[in-house]
Amino acid sequence: MTLSDPGEPAPVGPAPRFDTLPLDPKLLRAVADSGYTAMTPIQAKAIPIVLAGRDIMGAAQTGTGKTAAFTIPLLQRMLRHENTSMSPARHPVRALVLTPTRELADQVAASVKNYASQTRLRSAVVFGGIDIKPQIEELRKGVEVLIATPGRLLDHIEGKTAILNQVEYVVLDEADRMLDIGFLPDLQRILSFLPKQRQTLLFSATFSPEIKRLASSYLQDPLTVEVARPNATASTVEQHFYRVEDDDKRRAVRQLLRQRDLAQAIVFVNSKLGAARLARSFDRDGLKTQALHGDKSQDERLKALAAFKAGEVDLLVATDVAARGLDIADLPAVFNFDVPFNAEDYVHRIGRTGRAGASGLAITLVTRSDTRLVADIEKLIRNPIELEPLDLDDERPRRRRAPDDDERRGDREDRAGREVRQGRADGRPRGDAGPLPAGRAARSAPADPIFDRPYEAAAEATPAWEQAAKERATAAAPAVRSPNIRARKKVAALLGGKS
Repeated sequence: MTLSDPGEPAPVGPAPRFDTLPLDPKLLRAVADSGYTAMTPIQAKAIPIVLAGRDIMGAAQTGTGKTAAFTIPLLQRMLRHENTSMSPARHPVRALVLTPTRELADQVAASVKNYASQTRLRSAVVFGGIDIKPQIEELRKGVEVLIATPGRLLDHIEGKTAILNQVEYVVLDEADRMLDIGFLPDLQRILSFLPKQRQTLLFSATFSPEIKRLASSYLQDPLTVEVARPNATASTVEQHFYRVEDDDKRRAVRQLLRQRDLAQAIVFVNSKLGAARLARSFDRDGLKTQALHGDKSQDERLKALAAFKAGEVDLLVATDVAARGLDIADLPAVFNFDVPFNAEDYVHRIGRTGRAGASGLAITLVTRSDTRLVADIEKLIRNPIELEPLDLDDERPRRRRAPDDDERRGDREDRAGREVRQGRADGRPRGDAGPLPAGRAARSAPADPIFDRPYEAAAEATPAWEQAAKERATAAAPAVRSPNIRARKKVAALLGGKS
């Protein structure tokens, strides 16, 4: 069942306010303290459905407030479990939020803690890459809302430090990304530990056939809420595709930063090794740069994000671990240094800018080998893509093109032919191209008239070895040999034969 048609025009008029919802005053105060008064379209459509207890599939452009769309109504429904008891048994896990990345889990946890600041509800976040012992201590004290990544949550389940038999609400945030990185078996294991009677919410910026199959397996008669066409990019993001050469990409980023007067930007690449190398290169160019990828520890990733949000870093070179869930206020631009292999990742990458109605800039650098990837993006977003030329200012000398194999082979053959024809004047063997020692001249070998004279055989002389062979044959042959008499076989001296 679809609640709204993504193709119909948005209603004209003021956005609905949070204080028009049937929310507890404590939650309304927390929302007001966060600086929010009006709801985004996804919040206005999803919050009443969640308050009604229905399962939901929510699709919206990234950066439109999906986290608040499920956090606020779930906290409202769990207020009936609020208590001041210190006993962990009085604070079992009631709501479970699963996210694909550590950064998104940490961000959702911050939102939950913010909205629940006026209540007695407890929350905790668990993810990999850090010590598990502090997480165990926090879970043993009891929490109502648990935010987790699938891998670390399974560690807690196997260690019996996370008991999920009283879970009433489950949220799958960015579910398509969890399937992309291979979390489907983990999701199925985790959901098997949960009660059958529960409310399940699925939120994502993109819907794929795999996501729809997952929803049909674990959601009960869900309502589908779409406030924009699936896989659409935000209209507030200005998008450009520039055709460049591989060697010119770094110069293109530097030039566009100057021309557009951009103070900060995220530069996305496709590999962890490429992110580390590019970050070092930009750092040598005088730009304060940090790398963010999966090989870094969680502490290093959090520090890099904190420095970037504080304005201490100019460029954040990142893989797709930063393409989901990062909420950086007023990020001016995003660069796709590498065109993403998965077209849906393009939607998420450029969604880091132009958030919450602000304007943003997304620049993609395209080489000759990226034609198919750009065509996939064009097909996904259903908008024509025009490749623009980019004139680079600071022209640098090009590398001399290395000769191909045929040219190198021809040079070697010509050089070898000259040596054969001319000979070596220094008396060294061919192929010895090293220089002669200083003060030492080339010299030829001394002449020997006897040694150099060619062999001349005597006219009637018989070689000594031929004469000896004839004599041995004559001595060994019998005077008269009958063809019927076979010769004796020779017997070795050790076996009694004659020497």
